[in-house]
Amino acid sequence: MSVPTSNIIVLSAGGTGGHLFPAQALAGELVRRGRDIVVMTDTRFANYATHFPQARIETVPSSPFNTITAPFKIAAGIAIAFAKLLRLKPAAVIGFGGYPSVPVMMAANMAGLATGIIEQNAVVGRANRLVMNKVKLVAAAFPIARFAPSDLSKIVLTGNPLRPEVEALWGAPYHMPEAGGPLRLLVFGGSQGARALSDIVPAALTRLPREIKVRLRIVQQCRPEDIEEVRAVYERAEIAAELQTFFSDLPRRMADAHLVIARSGAGTVAELMAIGRPAILVPLPGALDDNQTPNADILARAEAGIRVAQSALTPDSLAQMLNTLFAGPVALGRMAAKAHALATPRAAQKLADAVEQLAMRNAA
Repeated sequence: MSVPTSNIIVLSAGGTGGHLFPAQALAGELVRRGRDIVVMTDTRFANYATHFPQARIETVPSSPFNTITAPFKIAAGIAIAFAKLLRLKPAAVIGFGGYPSVPVMMAANMAGLATGIIEQNAVVGRANRLVMNKVKLVAAAFPIARFAPSDLSKIVLTGNPLRPEVEALWGAPYHMPEAGGPLRLLVFGGSQGARALSDIVPAALTRLPREIKVRLRIVQQCRPEDIEEVRAVYERAEIAAELQTFFSDLPRRMADAHLVIARSGAGTVAELMAIGRPAILVPLPGALDDNQTPNADILARAEAGIRVAQSALTPDSLAQMLNTLFAGPVALGRMAAKAHALATPRAAQKLADAVEQLAMRNAA
Protein backbone atom coordinates (compact mmCIF):
# COMPACT_ATOMS: atom_id res chain seq x y z
CA MET A 1 0.00 0.00 0.00
CA SER A 2 1.27 3.50 -0.74
CA VAL A 3 2.06 5.92 2.08
CA PRO A 4 -1.26 7.22 3.43
CA THR A 5 -2.03 10.84 2.66
CA SER A 6 -5.38 11.00 4.45
CA ASN A 7 -6.09 12.60 7.82
CA ILE A 8 -7.97 9.50 8.97
CA ILE A 9 -7.29 7.45 12.10
CA VAL A 10 -9.18 4.14 12.29
CA LEU A 11 -10.18 2.88 15.73
CA SER A 12 -11.26 -0.75 16.13
CA ALA A 13 -12.86 -1.96 19.33
CA GLY A 14 -15.06 -4.68 20.73
CA GLY A 15 -18.75 -4.00 21.19
CA THR A 16 -18.71 -3.51 24.96
CA GLY A 17 -18.21 -0.42 27.08
CA GLY A 18 -14.90 -1.66 28.47
CA HIS A 19 -13.38 -1.40 25.00
CA LEU A 20 -15.46 1.43 23.55
CA PHE A 21 -15.21 3.99 26.37
CA PRO A 22 -11.40 4.32 26.00
CA ALA A 23 -11.89 4.48 22.22
CA GLN A 24 -14.43 7.26 22.78
CA ALA A 25 -11.91 9.20 24.86
CA LEU A 26 -9.16 8.85 22.24
CA ALA A 27 -11.56 9.75 19.43
CA GLY A 28 -12.55 12.95 21.21
CA GLU A 29 -8.92 13.97 21.72
CA LEU A 30 -7.93 13.20 18.11
CA VAL A 31 -10.92 15.13 16.77
CA ARG A 32 -9.80 18.14 18.83
CA ARG A 33 -6.44 17.80 17.07
CA GLY A 34 -8.11 17.92 13.67
CA ARG A 35 -8.15 14.22 12.84
CA ASP A 36 -10.99 12.41 11.06
CA ILE A 37 -12.11 9.28 12.92
CA VAL A 38 -13.49 6.04 11.52
CA VAL A 39 -14.65 3.39 13.99
CA MET A 40 -14.62 -0.22 12.76
CA THR A 41 -16.49 -2.69 14.96
CA ASP A 42 -19.35 -5.21 14.92
CA THR A 43 -23.10 -4.75 14.99
CA ARG A 44 -23.24 -4.47 18.81
CA PHE A 45 -21.77 -0.99 18.39
CA ALA A 46 -25.28 0.36 17.83
CA ASN A 47 -25.66 0.61 21.63
CA TYR A 48 -22.73 3.06 21.80
CA ALA A 49 -22.96 4.93 18.49
CA THR A 50 -24.06 8.16 20.18
CA HIS A 51 -20.74 8.24 22.05
CA PHE A 52 -18.95 8.90 18.74
CA PRO A 53 -20.95 11.79 17.25
CA GLN A 54 -18.14 12.98 14.96
CA ALA A 55 -16.96 9.59 13.75
CA ARG A 56 -17.85 7.58 10.67
CA ILE A 57 -18.91 4.02 11.52
CA GLU A 58 -17.88 0.99 9.47
CA THR A 59 -19.23 -2.46 10.39
CA VAL A 60 -16.97 -5.47 9.98
CA PRO A 61 -18.11 -9.07 10.61
CA SER A 62 -16.42 -11.05 13.35
CA SER A 63 -17.12 -13.78 15.86
CA PRO A 64 -16.11 -15.01 19.31
CA PHE A 65 -13.25 -17.45 18.97
CA ASN A 66 -15.10 -20.41 20.49
CA THR A 67 -17.82 -20.81 17.85
CA ILE A 68 -17.88 -23.28 14.97
CA THR A 69 -18.32 -20.52 12.42
CA ALA A 70 -15.57 -18.31 13.87
CA PRO A 71 -12.88 -19.07 11.23
CA PHE A 72 -15.27 -18.25 8.39
CA LYS A 73 -16.63 -15.05 9.94
CA ILE A 74 -13.17 -13.83 10.89
CA ALA A 75 -11.86 -14.57 7.38
CA ALA A 76 -14.79 -12.65 5.89
CA GLY A 77 -14.13 -9.81 8.32
CA ILE A 78 -10.46 -9.64 7.29
CA ALA A 79 -11.41 -9.45 3.61
CA ILE A 80 -14.02 -6.74 4.19
CA ALA A 81 -11.76 -4.75 6.52
CA PHE A 82 -8.89 -4.99 4.02
CA ALA A 83 -11.08 -3.55 1.26
CA LYS A 84 -12.30 -0.73 3.51
CA LEU A 85 -8.75 0.12 4.59
CA LEU A 86 -7.53 0.17 0.98
CA ARG A 87 -10.21 2.74 0.28
CA LEU A 88 -9.61 4.84 3.40
CA LYS A 89 -5.77 4.77 3.41
CA PRO A 90 -5.68 5.80 7.09
CA ALA A 91 -2.63 7.32 8.74
CA ALA A 92 -2.88 4.71 11.53
CA VAL A 93 -5.12 1.90 12.77
CA ILE A 94 -5.51 1.46 16.53
CA GLY A 95 -7.10 -1.61 18.17
CA PHE A 96 -8.72 -1.64 21.61
CA GLY A 97 -9.15 -5.37 22.01
CA GLY A 98 -12.22 -7.57 21.95
CA TYR A 99 -12.85 -10.09 19.20
CA PRO A 100 -14.39 -7.55 16.77
CA SER A 101 -11.00 -5.83 16.57
CA VAL A 102 -9.20 -8.96 15.33
CA PRO A 103 -10.19 -8.89 11.61
CA VAL A 104 -9.48 -5.15 11.37
CA MET A 105 -6.05 -5.37 13.00
CA MET A 106 -5.07 -8.40 10.93
CA ALA A 107 -6.15 -6.66 7.74
CA ALA A 108 -4.28 -3.49 8.72
CA ASN A 109 -1.06 -5.44 9.31
CA MET A 110 -1.48 -7.23 5.98
CA ALA A 111 -1.90 -3.85 4.31
CA GLY A 112 1.33 -2.53 5.81
CA LEU A 113 -0.37 0.28 7.70
CA ALA A 114 0.88 1.87 10.92
CA THR A 115 -0.79 -0.15 13.65
CA GLY A 116 -1.03 -0.04 17.41
CA ILE A 117 -3.10 -1.51 20.21
CA ILE A 118 -4.08 -0.38 23.67
CA GLU A 119 -4.35 -2.96 26.43
CA GLN A 120 -6.62 -1.83 29.25
CA ASN A 121 -5.87 -4.74 31.61
CA ALA A 122 -2.70 -5.73 33.43
CA VAL A 123 -2.96 -9.04 31.52
CA VAL A 124 -2.88 -8.76 27.72
CA GLY A 125 -6.18 -10.08 26.33
CA ARG A 126 -6.44 -12.82 23.74
CA ALA A 127 -7.50 -10.57 20.88
CA ASN A 128 -4.54 -8.27 21.47
CA ARG A 129 -2.17 -11.20 21.90
CA LEU A 130 -3.00 -12.33 18.37
CA VAL A 131 -1.62 -9.11 16.89
CA MET A 132 0.71 -7.55 19.49
CA ASN A 133 3.92 -8.85 17.89
CA LYS A 134 2.89 -7.42 14.50
CA VAL A 135 1.86 -3.93 15.56
CA LYS A 136 4.31 -1.06 16.08
CA LEU A 137 2.82 0.36 19.29
CA VAL A 138 1.48 -1.30 22.45
CA ALA A 139 -0.08 1.33 24.71
CA ALA A 140 -0.65 -0.03 28.21
CA ALA A 141 -3.11 1.26 30.78
CA PHE A 142 -1.25 -0.53 33.59
CA PRO A 143 2.17 -2.19 33.77
CA ILE A 144 1.78 -5.51 31.94
CA ALA A 145 1.78 -8.42 34.37
CA ARG A 146 1.42 -11.28 31.86
CA PHE A 147 1.76 -11.96 28.12
CA ALA A 148 3.91 -8.97 27.19
CA PRO A 149 4.99 -8.60 23.52
CA SER A 150 8.41 -9.99 22.54
CA ASP A 151 9.69 -6.46 21.79
CA LEU A 152 9.29 -4.56 25.06
CA SER A 153 10.51 -1.32 23.48
CA LYS A 154 7.15 -0.86 21.72
CA ILE A 155 5.30 -0.59 25.07
CA VAL A 156 4.22 2.91 26.13
CA LEU A 157 2.52 3.34 29.50
CA THR A 158 -0.28 5.81 28.83
CA GLY A 159 -2.91 4.96 31.43
CA ASN A 160 -6.50 4.13 30.48
CA PRO A 161 -8.26 6.93 28.53
CA LEU A 162 -11.36 8.00 30.41
CA ARG A 163 -14.76 9.00 29.09
CA PRO A 164 -15.62 12.70 29.58
CA GLU A 165 -18.04 12.00 32.44
CA VAL A 166 -15.17 10.51 34.46
CA GLU A 167 -12.62 13.17 33.52
CA ALA A 168 -15.07 15.77 34.83
CA LEU A 169 -14.95 14.06 38.25
CA TRP A 170 -11.16 13.71 38.40
CA GLY A 171 -10.08 13.74 42.05
CA ALA A 172 -13.55 14.70 43.30
CA PRO A 173 -13.25 15.50 47.04
CA TYR A 174 -14.00 12.50 49.26
CA HIS A 175 -16.28 13.36 52.16
CA MET A 176 -15.87 10.78 54.92
CA PRO A 177 -19.02 9.42 56.56
CA GLU A 178 -20.09 11.59 59.46
CA ALA A 179 -21.07 10.13 62.84
CA GLY A 180 -24.71 9.11 62.61
CA GLY A 181 -24.92 10.28 58.99
CA PRO A 182 -25.67 8.32 55.81
CA LEU A 183 -23.40 5.51 54.62
CA ARG A 184 -23.51 5.52 50.82
CA LEU A 185 -22.63 2.19 49.23
CA LEU A 186 -22.48 1.64 45.46
CA VAL A 187 -22.67 -1.95 44.16
CA PHE A 188 -22.32 -2.98 40.53
CA GLY A 189 -21.01 -6.02 38.70
CA GLY A 190 -21.48 -5.51 34.99
CA SER A 191 -23.64 -7.62 32.72
CA GLN A 192 -21.66 -10.81 33.42
CA GLY A 193 -20.95 -10.38 37.09
CA ALA A 194 -23.98 -8.91 38.84
CA ARG A 195 -25.64 -12.17 39.91
CA ALA A 196 -23.22 -13.15 42.68
CA LEU A 197 -23.19 -9.64 44.10
CA SER A 198 -26.99 -9.60 44.05
CA ASP A 199 -26.93 -12.76 46.17
CA ILE A 200 -24.10 -11.94 48.58
CA VAL A 201 -24.30 -8.18 49.20
CA PRO A 202 -27.95 -7.91 50.32
CA ALA A 203 -27.53 -10.97 52.57
CA ALA A 204 -24.43 -9.38 54.12
CA LEU A 205 -26.12 -6.03 54.72
CA THR A 206 -29.03 -7.66 56.56
CA ARG A 207 -26.46 -9.07 59.02
CA LEU A 208 -25.17 -5.63 60.03
CA PRO A 209 -26.19 -4.04 63.36
CA ARG A 210 -29.38 -2.03 63.22
CA GLU A 211 -27.54 1.23 63.99
CA ILE A 212 -25.63 0.76 60.71
CA LYS A 213 -28.57 -0.53 58.65
CA VAL A 214 -30.64 2.58 59.34
CA ARG A 215 -27.79 4.73 57.96
CA LEU A 216 -27.24 2.76 54.76
CA ARG A 217 -28.08 4.28 51.37
CA ILE A 218 -27.58 1.57 48.77
CA VAL A 219 -27.29 2.12 45.03
CA GLN A 220 -27.08 -1.24 43.28
CA GLN A 221 -27.07 -2.48 39.70
CA CYS A 222 -28.98 -5.72 39.27
CA ARG A 223 -29.82 -8.01 36.41
CA PRO A 224 -33.50 -7.73 35.36
CA GLU A 225 -34.18 -11.25 36.61
CA ASP A 226 -32.73 -10.46 40.06
CA ILE A 227 -34.00 -6.98 40.79
CA GLU A 228 -37.33 -7.78 42.47
CA GLU A 229 -35.78 -10.43 44.72
CA VAL A 230 -33.05 -8.02 45.79
CA ARG A 231 -35.61 -5.27 46.36
CA ALA A 232 -37.62 -7.58 48.62
CA VAL A 233 -34.56 -8.41 50.74
CA TYR A 234 -33.81 -4.74 51.32
CA GLU A 235 -37.43 -3.88 52.06
CA ARG A 236 -37.72 -6.66 54.66
CA ALA A 237 -34.53 -5.41 56.32
CA GLU A 238 -35.74 -1.77 56.11
CA ILE A 239 -32.59 -0.76 54.21
CA ALA A 240 -32.93 2.21 51.87
CA ALA A 241 -31.93 1.11 48.37
CA GLU A 242 -32.14 2.40 44.81
CA LEU A 243 -31.98 -0.47 42.33
CA GLN A 244 -31.67 -0.27 38.55
CA THR A 245 -30.60 -2.60 35.78
CA PHE A 246 -28.39 0.12 34.28
CA PHE A 247 -27.09 3.46 35.56
CA SER A 248 -26.36 5.95 32.80
CA ASP A 249 -24.65 8.21 35.36
CA LEU A 250 -22.46 5.60 37.05
CA PRO A 251 -19.41 7.91 37.38
CA ARG A 252 -21.46 10.41 39.36
CA ARG A 253 -22.80 7.61 41.54
CA MET A 254 -19.21 6.49 42.14
CA ALA A 255 -18.20 10.01 43.15
CA ASP A 256 -21.13 10.18 45.60
CA ALA A 257 -20.27 6.85 47.25
CA HIS A 258 -18.40 6.32 50.51
CA LEU A 259 -17.52 2.79 49.39
CA VAL A 260 -17.82 0.77 46.19
CA ILE A 261 -18.28 -2.99 45.81
CA ALA A 262 -17.61 -4.10 42.25
CA ARG A 263 -15.82 -6.39 39.86
CA SER A 264 -12.33 -5.34 38.79
CA GLY A 265 -12.53 -4.82 35.06
CA ALA A 266 -9.94 -2.40 33.70
CA GLY A 267 -12.45 0.42 33.23
CA THR A 268 -13.80 0.11 36.77
CA VAL A 269 -10.31 0.15 38.30
CA ALA A 270 -9.23 3.13 36.19
CA GLU A 271 -12.36 5.07 37.16
CA LEU A 272 -11.91 4.29 40.86
CA MET A 273 -8.38 5.67 40.57
CA ALA A 274 -9.40 8.75 38.61
CA ILE A 275 -12.24 9.74 40.94
CA GLY A 276 -10.48 8.39 44.04
CA ARG A 277 -12.83 6.03 45.86
CA PRO A 278 -12.25 3.08 48.23
CA ALA A 279 -13.50 -0.27 46.98
CA ILE A 280 -13.98 -3.92 47.75
CA LEU A 281 -13.14 -5.66 44.48
CA VAL A 282 -14.36 -9.14 43.62
CA PRO A 283 -12.65 -10.34 40.41
CA LEU A 284 -14.99 -12.13 38.03
CA PRO A 285 -14.35 -15.88 38.29
CA GLY A 286 -13.90 -17.50 34.93
CA ALA A 287 -12.76 -14.30 33.23
CA LEU A 288 -10.38 -15.11 30.39
CA ASP A 289 -6.87 -15.65 31.80
CA ASP A 290 -8.14 -14.40 35.17
CA ASN A 291 -7.45 -10.88 33.89
CA GLN A 292 -9.41 -9.10 36.63
CA THR A 293 -7.30 -10.31 39.57
CA PRO A 294 -4.10 -8.42 38.55
CA ASN A 295 -6.20 -5.29 38.04
CA ALA A 296 -7.56 -5.53 41.59
CA ASP A 297 -4.09 -6.27 42.94
CA ILE A 298 -2.85 -2.87 41.76
CA LEU A 299 -5.23 -1.22 44.24
CA ALA A 300 -4.81 -3.86 46.93
CA ARG A 301 -1.00 -3.63 46.97
CA ALA A 302 -1.26 0.13 47.46
CA GLU A 303 -3.81 -0.31 50.29
CA ALA A 304 -6.24 1.62 48.10
CA GLY A 305 -8.76 -1.21 47.90
CA ILE A 306 -9.50 -4.72 49.13
CA ARG A 307 -9.43 -7.72 46.78
CA VAL A 308 -11.57 -10.70 47.73
CA ALA A 309 -11.91 -13.85 45.64
CA GLN A 310 -15.56 -14.70 45.07
CA SER A 311 -14.93 -18.20 46.44
CA ALA A 312 -13.92 -16.62 49.76
CA LEU A 313 -16.73 -14.07 49.90
CA THR A 314 -19.70 -15.02 52.08
CA PRO A 315 -22.46 -12.89 53.58
CA ASP A 316 -20.85 -13.27 57.02
CA SER A 317 -17.33 -12.37 55.89
CA LEU A 318 -18.57 -9.38 53.91
CA ALA A 319 -20.71 -8.16 56.82
CA GLN A 320 -17.67 -8.31 59.10
CA MET A 321 -15.58 -6.40 56.55
CA LEU A 322 -18.22 -3.69 56.12
CA ASN A 323 -18.70 -3.35 59.86
CA THR A 324 -14.97 -2.71 60.26
CA LEU A 325 -14.78 -0.23 57.37
CA PHE A 326 -17.81 1.78 58.42
CA ALA A 327 -16.50 1.93 61.99
CA GLY A 328 -13.28 3.53 60.73
CA PRO A 329 -14.16 6.32 58.28
CA VAL A 330 -10.62 7.76 58.46
CA ALA A 331 -9.33 4.51 56.92
CA LEU A 332 -11.86 4.92 54.09
CA GLY A 333 -10.53 8.43 53.46
CA ARG A 334 -6.96 7.13 53.31
CA MET A 335 -7.99 4.44 50.82
CA ALA A 336 -9.69 7.06 48.64
CA ALA A 337 -6.55 9.22 48.59
CA LYS A 338 -4.30 6.25 47.81
CA ALA A 339 -6.60 5.18 44.97
CA HIS A 340 -6.40 8.60 43.34
CA ALA A 341 -2.62 8.68 43.78
CA LEU A 342 -2.46 5.68 41.41
CA ALA A 343 -4.32 7.45 38.59
CA THR A 344 -2.47 8.36 35.42
CA PRO A 345 -3.35 11.95 34.44
CA ARG A 346 -3.96 12.98 30.82
CA ALA A 347 -4.20 9.38 29.60
CA ALA A 348 -6.20 10.30 26.48
CA GLN A 349 -3.67 13.00 25.58
CA LYS A 350 -0.73 10.64 26.17
CA LEU A 351 -2.32 7.98 23.99
CA ALA A 352 -3.12 10.55 21.29
CA ASP A 353 0.51 11.71 21.38
CA ALA A 354 1.68 8.11 20.86
CA VAL A 355 -0.77 7.62 17.98
CA GLU A 356 0.35 10.86 16.31
CA GLN A 357 4.00 9.82 16.60
CA LEU A 358 3.15 6.44 15.11
CA ALA A 359 1.38 8.06 12.17
CA MET A 360 4.25 10.50 11.57
CA ARG A 361 6.89 7.74 11.67
CA ASN A 362 4.95 5.78 9.08
CA ALA A 363 4.59 8.81 6.81
CA ALA A 364 8.28 9.74 7.02
